[in-house]
Amino acid sequence: MLVVISPAKTLDFETPARSAISSTPAFLEDSKVLVEHLRELAPADITRLMKISDKLAVLNSTRYQTWSLPFTADNAKQAILAFKGDVYTGLDAETLTAQQDQYAQQHLRILSGLYGILKPLDLMQPYRLEMGTKLDNSRGKDLYQFWGERITTSLNEELVENDVLINLASNEYFKSVQPSKLKARVITPVFKDTKNGVQKIISFYAKKARGLMTRYIIDQQINQAEALKHFDVAGYQFDAHQSSINEWVFTRPEQ
Repeated sequence: MLVVISPAKTLDFETPARSAISSTPAFLEDSKVLVEHLRELAPADITRLMKISDKLAVLNSTRYQTWSLPFTADNAKQAILAFKGDVYTGLDAETLTAQQDQYAQQHLRILSGLYGILKPLDLMQPYRLEMGTKLDNSRGKDLYQFWGERITTSLNEELVENDVLINLASNEYFKSVQPSKLKARVITPVFKDTKNGVQKIISFYAKKARGLMTRYIIDQQINQAEALKHFDVAGYQFDAHQSSINEWVFTRPEQ
């Protein structure tokens, strides 16, 4: 079983890494190609491309200019510890043990606009490049065309017959995967909260719930998808009536 999640825009490269164990991203040469494209952009171009503030554009322009190989513990940080944000609040990677790190390293993958796909302990340098960014590049008009089948192929190399891929990524990021070409069955958990008596997906809660489920999988060392139906963290419960074969709905009462 493999699990995929999205990255986060918020990063933490100030807090020292709690572990010295790390690995190297598989697609660094591809990342280098993207960085070379990004280096050609002025901060004003980045503002327009990414629809971010001038301050953030200058910050990320500097990141592209200083991005360099090889990655080391001095200039990079493990992805699972560097990313922050709602999903990673739920995941709470700072409290994982060394044994849990290794389980995550085998079963968890982070989709990334710049790095393609990351293992949790892969070193990365700070960046901002959302998968949906329409960055004109040498392979096409956007990042989906840039990555093509690479991400799907990478996942397939780790999947075996009758495997399941748990999709806890956002739609924007999972569009970089080609499910019809995957060796595995894809199950997408959906999280609904009750608000004013109506059950619906609330983005903030749904993102955190994806992180909570990722942590649940790591804590329980789950290797059979059916076990996910027992997920009961933070008040969520599996709802068989709203679920389909490949979309599993989890609901909780009003908070």
